[in-house]
Amino acid sequence: MTVINRIGGFAEEMKGWRHWLHRNPELGFDLPKTAAFVAERLREFGVDALHEGIAETGMVAIIEGRAPGPTIGLRADMDALPIHEATGLPHASETPGRMHACGHDGHTTMLLGAAKYLAETRNFAGRVALIFQPAEEGGGGAVKMVAEGVMERFEIAQVFAIHNWPGMAVGCFGSRPGPFLAAADQFEITITGQGGHAAYPHLARDPIRVALAIGQEINTIAARDRPPLEMLALSVTQIHAGTAHNIIPPTATLGGTVRTYDDALRDVVERKLEAIVAGQAAIHGVEATLTYTRMFGATRNDTDKLALAADAAEDVAGPGQVDRTAPPRTGSEDFSAMLDARPGAYLFLGQGDSAPLHDPAYDFNDDAAPYGASFFARLVERAQPL
Repeated sequence: MTVINRIGGFAEEMKGWRHWLHRNPELGFDLPKTAAFVAERLREFGVDALHEGIAETGMVAIIEGRAPGPTIGLRADMDALPIHEATGLPHASETPGRMHACGHDGHTTMLLGAAKYLAETRNFAGRVALIFQPAEEGGGGAVKMVAEGVMERFEIAQVFAIHNWPGMAVGCFGSRPGPFLAAADQFEITITGQGGHAAYPHLARDPIRVALAIGQEINTIAARDRPPLEMLALSVTQIHAGTAHNIIPPTATLGGTVRTYDDALRDVVERKLEAIVAGQAAIHGVEATLTYTRMFGATRNDTDKLALAADAAEDVAGPGQVDRTAPPRTGSEDFSAMLDARPGAYLFLGQGDSAPLHDPAYDFNDDAAPYGASFFARLVERAQPL
């Protein structure tokens, strides 16, 4: 099999939806135009119910099948990024400083394409819950939707999502069982010393010296506190202090990110950071505080659900075009919250050769959209056959 003929037949219509979304990017939870556009399309398709205003601008559309059965959830993210677009394309962003640099316009389009097809054919049992999510880019929209009870409210039994992937051939898929994307935590350390004249450092308590010492110690965690075969990406990404060459400032801050696949290792890192901060503060006679925030857990695919999704992807991509043991990635996804709540799977879909994600020159490849929409449709028909 390849792309479903009916979906291929309205590929140009899908391209039109995607280009409209790309021209009109919105951020975080504040997606009024995007949500209105998606809702209008879903009503045109004749979904059986549309529940709006979930997690502010998210929504869930329900399509009933031809026989009783469970509910399968399909998710797409809708938000853009605060990046100024540099593609120069006719459908480029019309809002300076905002663009769809991660392909969420394409993800939304693919789920809309599947919705159009499934509402027409209904060749499945049970129900489909189409989840259109705001604020994936750091806002935790999936976390908020789960907290608002979407899984229980719509009796979702399993849930799936896909993300485009530059560098993978168009129409190919990849994923793996177990952890596929990393957990994402962040930390901020605030050091309070005593400011003074840089010519008389002995009269001050220099927070910059402490920040540098803490930063050096943080770099030892991956080398000495991590089991050698476990992944840990720990980076100090910010240091802020000082206003002039001849002034020792009273405060300094540093912050960074922690990426892991294992919750126990997250605990190790947090405890070690606490010890480093307290120890260096005591050595240097300053005050220092650590704020450690667990943003999203690792994105873990259920083994059986991934096999189901990979079979559906192979229906669309063809034999040998689905990598079922793709390497895990150190990026993160708030879809992990949905996979923590229900079994399911998350897959990559080939975007072809393009600029990387989150790049001002990135643009979603419209040729990939019919594959993604067909995947969602085949997945429903395989998971809940008549």
